[in-house]
This record gives sequence, C-alpha cells and structure tokens, in this order.
Amino acid sequence: MNCLLKDCQVYIQGTLLERDILISGSRILKIAAQIVPNDDVSVFHFKNKVVLPGFIDVHVHLREPGFSYKETIFTGTKAAAHGGYTAVCTMPNLSPPPDCKENLAKQMEIIKKDAIVAVYPYGTITKGELGIELSDMEALADNVIAFSDDGRGVQSEEVMRHAMQKAKSLHKIIAAHCEDNSLLKGGYIHQGAYAAAHGHRGICSESEWGPIARDIALAEETGCQYHVCHVSAKESVEVIRQAKARGVDITCETAPHYLLLNDEMLQEEGRFKMNPPVRSEEDQLALLEGLQDGTIDMIATDHAPHSAEEKSKGLEKSLMGVVGLETAFPLLYTYLVKRGKLTLEKLVDLMSTRPGARFGISTGLREGAEANLTVFDLNAEYQINSDDFLSMGKATPFEGWKVNGLCEGTMYKGEWVWNKQ
Repeated sequence: MNCLLKDCQVYIQGTLLERDILISGSRILKIAAQIVPNDDVSVFHFKNKVVLPGFIDVHVHLREPGFSYKETIFTGTKAAAHGGYTAVCTMPNLSPPPDCKENLAKQMEIIKKDAIVAVYPYGTITKGELGIELSDMEALADNVIAFSDDGRGVQSEEVMRHAMQKAKSLHKIIAAHCEDNSLLKGGYIHQGAYAAAHGHRGICSESEWGPIARDIALAEETGCQYHVCHVSAKESVEVIRQAKARGVDITCETAPHYLLLNDEMLQEEGRFKMNPPVRSEEDQLALLEGLQDGTIDMIATDHAPHSAEEKSKGLEKSLMGVVGLETAFPLLYTYLVKRGKLTLEKLVDLMSTRPGARFGISTGLREGAEANLTVFDLNAEYQINSDDFLSMGKATPFEGWKVNGLCEGTMYKGEWVWNKQ
C-alpha cells in the first residue's frame, strides 16, 4: 500500500511540524512540507490532526492461550490499535505459561495468526510462576522480550538472585511484579483512608517497596538489567530514585490509574480494583513528581481484562485488574498535558520513545523507518464509554470521564489497523 498523509501536525524529535508523510509499502519514504501525490497513491487528509509515533505498552495481558473468554490476541491488539499502540508486550500469566520453548510456541502461533500490531511475549522467571525453580530461560531468550512472573512476586531472594544472574548472561531484562505475600494479610485495596472508613482489608505499601529494595540490591550485585512493573507507592519512587543516583541499571513504569486516581476516589465496584491498588493522594503526587524528574521511565497500562461476571462482585470479591489500552492517551493528555503537569513531548517520550529504547523496540517518525504511527484529533471531546471498547474487557474506573484526544487512525507497517475514516 502506498499512501500519503496530508497537512498533518507531525511529531518529529519533540516538535509538532506541519508536514506530509509519504508511505511506500511498510516504510516511511518521505516527510516534507508539501508532497504532490502520484496517481497510485491513496491520500488521507488529516488537517488539524497530530501524527505521533505509535505507542508502546510494555505491560499488557492478552489472556491467550488459556483465558480467551477474557480477551484474545485479536481483540487485545484491536484494542491496542484503537488506543494508538503499535507494539505491546504481553505478560506470561497464561495457561500454559511460557516457561519452556514448547509452551511459548503455542502462544507464538496465535500471535502470528491473529495479532494486528506487534506483540512481544514475556517468558516466565520461574516454572509455572511458582517461584521455586527457574524457567528454561536459555531456551526462551531468543523469542521473549524479557522475563517476568507478573501477577506473582518472586518470594525467594535466592531464586531471584539466580534469575538475575541467568538474565544477565542472556542480556535480558528482569521485569518484576514486586509483592511480598507475607504482608498482604488478605488485603485487596490500599491500606488507607477508604479502607478504614468502609471496613475493607488493606494492602500496605511495604508489600511493594520492600521487594523493590531487595531486588535493587540484587541488581547491584549481579549487574542485571532490572525493570519494576506498575509502581504505585511513594516509597517505591524514592528507593528507585536513590538506586538510579547510585548508577543501578533500573527502569520502572507506572499506569494511568495510579496517576489520575487515589483511594479517596474509590467506589464499591470491581472496576476500581487492581493490583497493586490505587493508593493515597500522597502516593499519586509522588508518582507525578517521579514522572517529571525522570525517576519513572515510562507509562504502561497493565491492561488486564476479565469477564463482566468476574468484575461484578464489588471491591472485595471481584478479580483484580482493569482495562486501559483504549483510554490511556486521552486521559493522560486531558488531565496531565492540558493541565500543565506534563508536556506533550514528555507524554510521547513516556508512552513511546523510552519504552522502545529500554526494551529494544524501534520507534519514531523518520524517513526509512517502519510506518508505525497513530493519528489523534486533540480537539475532539467525548466521554469514555466502555461500550465503545474493542477489548472484551469493559472494566474501567474512568467510565464517564470527559476527555480530549480521539484516535483517528493507527498504522502498523504501513497498513491501517484502525481507521475511523
């Protein structure tokens, strides 16, 4: 397919410039102020629309194989395209889990057949994510983006040490879900004001920052590339900040719900339940400060779809996890960029450039690069309505929120994988 995107505001090296983009096959052939189309070129007019590099989400749950009643590779990647993402990294809490080459092959077969954007699978750190014995990391290494036991924290310091040593030898990242099971005590929301007022069992922040501190020491010891998943607590931000100052090879992510919500905004509905939980306003502000000063490297959604029934049982009994691929950019643009808390340049950096750089996924709009991009109308205003989601999961804490920023189209390797036109 040869096509021309006309009269766009194109995001090039941190600046929006009025440009045309000529795409030939899977690649960007030319970016210039005015390009005259040939007869064999399809022209798309995007006046007053912005063209951004495709977003990269390093933390999603696509649920296949094993849980296709929640989400499939196809529906999850359709949702990704609808939200402006051209690459996602899918977590390994699957059935069977990708803890050996044979199990990974089952997942790769579905990805090859059904994915409409790039999907990079994680391999597990331990067999069955049980935290006891290492997975076949060496056999998996060439076909996984990194190693994670997301959904479960590796409880044993010795097992994590061995995992980091192996990952170091394979030049792979350990992406850790940090959770100390001994501190959970049956909790299911943040141990804070809302839990106390409504009689809920709380999850303390130390259950997150304690394992992060342990793993940082192990990363220093082993020299492993270390990445912290879904940071939610102010203490976590501070221990990561200190580790970076010491030169530890560490990055981390947070998610839109931790940046835009706090526990005083909770409601007695399953769509407000995720792991780790939304924490206090102090935590929320510390996360924003971490974004601003570079302590937090990227924003991921932790897109975690469940069935309507599984999310219909209130805060206590619903399963943990919310969806986020289709709402992340408009929410963050509306409530952080438009309110002066982040620049658009910083947001694109957090959602595309930096995750791509850390995980080795190509990104950026330049001549010769793959045409992986997304088009947004930043002036379009609408309300978030989960009925409009392409994901099978509908549980969002942002139902009804007013946002600016409508995805007009997403292109992956020169093909429109989502096109509102």
